[in-house]
Amino acid sequence: MFSVFTQISVWGVLVAAAIGFVFGSVYYGVLVPKYYALALGRETMPANQPDLLTIFGPFVCNIVMIVTTAAILHTIGISSLADALSFGLVIGVGYLLPMCMTTAINPNFPRPFYYTIVNAPYFLGNSLVTSSLLYLLR
Repeated sequence: MFSVFTQISVWGVLVAAAIGFVFGSVYYGVLVPKYYALALGRETMPANQPDLLTIFGPFVCNIVMIVTTAAILHTIGISSLADALSFGLVIGVGYLLPMCMTTAINPNFPRPFYYTIVNAPYFLGNSLVTSSLLYLLR
């Protein structure tokens, strides 16, 4: 099982990580910062300035998810772009969105459903793009 990690395209992982980083930066930094603050109940507070942890923490976590996705894609034998997109959809809808909702169901998130709706496009889009790129750059 672990030998699959030696067969992963480093180029595919790096490209997917770079595109995911840019997508996340634009999505959270430009498209939804007001909605994100509202979801967290912080709409009346000044926006936090990004620091190294908030910039590179998600990047590193995304690389871990990308490597895991690449290993699973290889292990289950994805053999077409359509299959890669289907896989990305299953991972996005079946794991990432419920995980986002589960994280938000606690007293620190005043609007868990809204939080999930704000984050869903990023998680689903990133899953689809990552799976596609890993297939195309295998």
